Amino acid sequence: MNEAARALLFRLDQLRTTVAALVAARSADDPTAHDPLRGLYVSAETAARLASADGMPEQLPSTNGSFTPEPGDRLRALARDFGLGPVDELLLVAALAPDVDRRFEPLYGYLNDDVGRRRASVALALELAGTGPYDPDARGRLHPAAPLITGGLVVLEDEDRPLPGRALRVPERVVAHLLGDDTLDGHLMDARVELLAPGGSAPGEGLAARIALAPGPVAVHLRERRAGSGADAVTAALRGTGRAVLRHRPEQADRLSARALLREARLRGSGTAIVVELPHSEPGPLVRELAAPDVTVVFAGTEPYDPTWAPGAALLALEDTTAETDPLTAWNEELPSYEGDLAEAVGPYRLGAGQVRRAARGALALAGFEGVPVGLGHVQTSARQLSAPLLDRHARQVRPAVGFADLVLPEEPLGMLHELAGRARHRDRVLGEWRLRTGGGRGRGVVALFAGDSGTGKTLAAEVVAGELGLDLYVVDLSSVVDKYVGETEKNLEKIFVEADRTDSVLLFDEADAVFGKRSEVKSSHDRYANLESAYLLQRLEAFDGIAVLTTNLRANIDEAFTRRLDLVVDFPFPDVALRAVLWRSCLAGVPQEEGLGVELDACAKEFELAGGSIRSAAVTAGYLAAGRGSPVTAEDVRAGARREYVKSGRLVPGVGGAWAP
Repeated sequence: MNEAARALLFRLDQLRTTVAALVAARSADDPTAHDPLRGLYVSAETAARLASADGMPEQLPSTNGSFTPEPGDRLRALARDFGLGPVDELLLVAALAPDVDRRFEPLYGYLNDDVGRRRASVALALELAGTGPYDPDARGRLHPAAPLITGGLVVLEDEDRPLPGRALRVPERVVAHLLGDDTLDGHLMDARVELLAPGGSAPGEGLAARIALAPGPVAVHLRERRAGSGADAVTAALRGTGRAVLRHRPEQADRLSARALLREARLRGSGTAIVVELPHSEPGPLVRELAAPDVTVVFAGTEPYDPTWAPGAALLALEDTTAETDPLTAWNEELPSYEGDLAEAVGPYRLGAGQVRRAARGALALAGFEGVPVGLGHVQTSARQLSAPLLDRHARQVRPAVGFADLVLPEEPLGMLHELAGRARHRDRVLGEWRLRTGGGRGRGVVALFAGDSGTGKTLAAEVVAGELGLDLYVVDLSSVVDKYVGETEKNLEKIFVEADRTDSVLLFDEADAVFGKRSEVKSSHDRYANLESAYLLQRLEAFDGIAVLTTNLRANIDEAFTRRLDLVVDFPFPDVALRAVLWRSCLAGVPQEEGLGVELDACAKEFELAGGSIRSAAVTAGYLAAGRGSPVTAEDVRAGARREYVKSGRLVPGVGGAWAP
């Protein structure tokens, strides 16, 4: 036998000794100890013995019919916070007795005339409270709208029985609270509820501070510009006033969880508040359950308030203004040891104070894992994980793997791309702090149009800008957006814009003239609905808060009304000979080459008029040809690749007598 088995058997032997002692103690004072039917029935003698003072737990003194509540009496505090009357208190005590002292189980079985029913029935509990099921007022104490039931303090079981015969059960969380245990309900932890203790700095000014400092309990719907920002600010303000907060992030509305959450707030008392991030689907039932007049509840979400959610509640509908504050202060507090320009690093991210703290902790953990000081890459990776959008249905994610060093462009468009990245970094300061944003509900979005022939680097440039900002690029799949049914295209686009608004990413509409085309004269119903689609896009771009890039091969096809709403229009010219030579060298920089290939690349740049995308494809073809031979890339491989690109585009191949193929 090994040591582990021997140790376990030793513990079992100790338990066996304890069990034997308990059996001996019970047998000494139980007259039914040797009854062969013991446990199958409860005699009057046994019930009388159990109900006597000698049958009660030894550690509890006899009350002799009198009891003076102590200041720490949780039952009285619970009755006050839940609005219970004297009869309610008695019903609650009668219902929880078997959960505290098992001697009540056989007693209740005896009184219920059924040894198998070991909880108090409604009739028995009412009799113990000095009344009975014949009293309509007493029965009303267990009505679905009564405080005991709506507060989640008592559960009525056995739905198939008449009310007097139904059993009463007290949830374990209520029993534990009355015994002095303040552990959070396990069901709530499974339902994504977090208990946040008081702490932090006192709230300053602003909407979050006004909610936290309200003179009494308030119910608020806080419409956020960005998911989580308002909820984070209100949570911090409430904690700063010395109040505990129950933070709930439900995936969907759950009535049982809502009742348990409200019960938890009331059990804890001391101004415990609830902050709920509303789910996107049907938040109404959740709001109706939680909008209580005696508990501060803040519902935060990006959806506008709907009065039908809680028609009977006095709910304040407020607009979140936390987006007007500068999160850089929170970044500096969380990352005081960051070396470099922190404002430049975090400028593209629109995170609330709570999200900043989580992102900073993630960056520190990542740097600690790598054993290096926290740097730009750690901050960008952590922040990007917090703002990952759910765009996979209508867009393709591209994790940027290129930078400005990989981009070969003339000076002017290259400078405009740097300006585009700068606009994304500094838009909060320019449009918010400096108040250069115009009215009319315009957002803080940055929208650019990349125009140029196919292969001139428009998509690559969008990836470079996203990489420079530390964001992911999402290429919109127009095949999943455009729908033949009227109005469906707009719905799909709205889903994309909403998700892009609430997260940090760069949205790329490739071949944008398919959806951003010119409006035309209405000659048919098709023209009318096409114009409605364009009108929707014009309005949506006005309110957009994210970063979007539109690309087109034909700038003239884009409606002039769209171009007025663009921040930048970048023209990508067809590369001249010098740029083509640089592109050839850039594409083949990591490839084994025969000696003197550079001169041949200059000749190819003059001979073949190819755009950057075509040059890259030709370089790939040359690489495969060389790899097949097992030798470095030669001038003939490069020319073969270039000729293939001419053939693909249906152009006459130079140097072969005007033939269509080499």
